[in-house]
Amino acid sequence: MRLDRYSIGKYTIGAALWKQLLWYFLGAPLVRSYLIPFSGLKVWVLRSFGAKIGQGVRIKTGVRVKFPWRLIIGDFVWIGEDAWLDNLDLITIESHCCISQSVYLCTGNHDWGDLDFGLRTAPIYLETGSWIAARATVAAGVRVGAGAVLGLGSVATRSLEPMTIYSGNPAIAVKVRKILE
Repeated sequence: MRLDRYSIGKYTIGAALWKQLLWYFLGAPLVRSYLIPFSGLKVWVLRSFGAKIGQGVRIKTGVRVKFPWRLIIGDFVWIGEDAWLDNLDLITIESHCCISQSVYLCTGNHDWGDLDFGLRTAPIYLETGSWIAARATVAAGVRVGAGAVLGLGSVATRSLEPMTIYSGNPAIAVKVRKILE
């Protein structure tokens, strides 16, 4: 590959320079702060920068969000410590989802077949009631079905079927999820 020839091509960050700078120097540090344990303030900051967020959302310390204007979160979502929402493209998290500690949601990658190392992005979509367990990774273009679980440290490079538990790298289905009431 020729990194000296790299460019972002037609990709745009999606916000004016002033907004990017304000997010980088003010918004992102507040959301990530270990000194501010209050979810309400973090939700307010994210909304102020364009995120669409429902009610009852809990955001723990250390959470990183690349671009809040590319983030949609439903109601009663939990985002655990040190999760990284690397949203070069849209991340949608429907209601009642759990994003556990140190989860990595990655919407961008590079084309390994391109001499110029071209950037490729694709959205991530988490359907209602899905759970991404601690230290798991979800790749660009993945849709996690309603109620699906991606197990501890697992890597989803393909979409996950609803109500199915996945584990491993790459993640494979291990069993059907049954919820007892």
